[in-house]
Amino acid sequence: MTAEAVVQEMATRHPSLPDWVFPPPRGFVAEDLDHIPDLPAHTELIDGSLVFVRHRGSFHALMIDLLVAALRQAAPKDLRVRREMSIILDPGQRPEPDLIVIKAKAVRDDDETFYQAQDVVLAIEVVTPASEVRDRHRKPQLYAEAAIQYFWRVEKNPDKPVVYAYELDPATRSYVPTGIHRECVKVTVPFDLAIDLTEIDRL
Repeated sequence: MTAEAVVQEMATRHPSLPDWVFPPPRGFVAEDLDHIPDLPAHTELIDGSLVFVRHRGSFHALMIDLLVAALRQAAPKDLRVRREMSIILDPGQRPEPDLIVIKAKAVRDDDETFYQAQDVVLAIEVVTPASEVRDRHRKPQLYAEAAIQYFWRVEKNPDKPVVYAYELDPATRSYVPTGIHRECVKVTVPFDLAIDLTEIDRL
């Protein structure tokens, strides 16, 4: 029996299940996420498979709030900050970083659901227990292969934020570490920026 026949048979046996439970034989593609009805919020596409986001907790939310405010205050006029927006890296990859800094010219209207990789300057992931493997390994690999210049990974260690900053080595299409920031993030790329990480205690 072909894979397509198996999917069809499963769908026939379980008509009450949503269509996205049964992926097409060759997997989903990036554009599918805008057309699948009743898809859970923040669903990502990694290696052609749907990835569903679990509850992420207070630290995750507060860290994003802190970073959004600081990045928007410091970003130059030709850049914009977006939270929880997906980016299309190739037909089988549409992850949703927690934060991205994009080129202002990429902003077209209020109905956008994604940006293209070439418009992303910085991608940021705030790690949760459910996303450790993806955020530490697979997603940075995908961002680097798509030539996103800068990547930050934020961890809770043990109860305070730590920001691991990386820059793309264009020769190897992989990230190299540029700093580990504990109480303060102070960088000059992708623009001059200083973030007091201890501010999370006051949010």
